[in-house]
Amino acid sequence: MTSKPELKGRPELRGRAARLAHLLPTGRAQAARTPFVLLVVLLLGGGLIGLLVLNSALSEGAFRLDDLQRETKELTDEEQALQRDIDAYSAPDALQRRARELGMVPGGDPAFLGPDGKVKGVPSAASAARAPLVLAPEALATATAPLPSPQSAPRSPHATTTPGR
Repeated sequence: MTSKPELKGRPELRGRAARLAHLLPTGRAQAARTPFVLLVVLLLGGGLIGLLVLNSALSEGAFRLDDLQRETKELTDEEQALQRDIDAYSAPDALQRRARELGMVPGGDPAFLGPDGKVKGVPSAASAARAPLVLAPEALATATAPLPSPQSAPRSPHATTTPGR
């Protein structure tokens, strides 16, 4: 039997232990640490850069959300102000006041037509309570211009007049 020289600091092993000891490195073998350390540093640096980019994107989104919420609030306030204006103009007393300013008067009793063509109810004419306060520009022009005399305008025998035009 050949005996192997005894390794420093190890007792001589026999049997199975000797075969397993053969698989272990004999010297103080140092693994190449430089690539491992470089890999760890790169992974940590990449992670930090990724977190920085993600944080920046989230901050930008938060600012955009804040701007949109402010714009939504302003538009909602404007919509509510416009709705208040509409409500003020469509209130019954405001409509009545504006109608009177335009020279409108309350109507009389209405009459209705049934599906068979018969008139139901007795209609009455509207009473003109007072003269209109505001006249349309066309009405002002005709009210101040002299009326044409029947002799000044020649009429053709075939001309027809339509009331109200």
